[in-house]
Amino acid sequence: MKKVINYAHRGASAVCPENTMAAFVKSLELGATGIETDVQMTKDGHLVLIHDEAINRTTNGSGYVKDMTFEQLSVLDAGSWFGESFEGERIPTLEELLRLLHQRDTILNIELKNGIFMYPGMEERVIDLVRKYEMSDQVVFSSFNHYSLAFCKSIAPEIRTGILYMEGLFRPWDYAATLGADALHAYHYAVLPEFVLEATEHGKEYCPFTVNEPERMKLLIEAGVSGIITDYPERLAELLSTKGE
Repeated sequence: MKKVINYAHRGASAVCPENTMAAFVKSLELGATGIETDVQMTKDGHLVLIHDEAINRTTNGSGYVKDMTFEQLSVLDAGSWFGESFEGERIPTLEELLRLLHQRDTILNIELKNGIFMYPGMEERVIDLVRKYEMSDQVVFSSFNHYSLAFCKSIAPEIRTGILYMEGLFRPWDYAATLGADALHAYHYAVLPEFVLEATEHGKEYCPFTVNEPERMKLLIEAGVSGIITDYPERLAELLSTKGE
């Protein structure tokens, strides 16, 4: 059985405020072998890690990332909403996370959050930064914006890509081939064992999201997925250790 990548969804987001350095560091302590995060771009071109286009939910500020400078974002509290002990956590930059993982063997899944706001030039900036840290072989780009993924593949063919989608995509392995994508990052209920088998036969890997229940993890592992994105990397790490992975 192949080794399954244990992706911590936005870091260890079940026990830390999502997409913070605290969450990323904690996920590694809990056994994650991969980290999934979301990248957006500030008004002045800085790459920051935050899921929502608006900062309202996960910081003490309000407004859109695209309308704010990095200096404005850098002073916000991105931890207190989750718990008092995380007061003072900040919105990290992509470069901070790359520095953390540089010279480690952790896989980094960077989701390009450009489905609502396009962030012109963001793909090139992300690719340049990944190449600066010589991490092209341990990064995978994912996005619901498949035009963006196709563009990334055209300018950085050495970096893996995975199409994000929900249920109901017909023969997704064939569709993925049209944009040169390497993997299928599907909502986990859209992943069946027979789909995994056929995708593998067509050279495509499955990496379902967001899988938090151990029984569902077991089924997907047995189906042969290549990675699982979870809020609870410790649960998946325990399962994989009992299976000798």
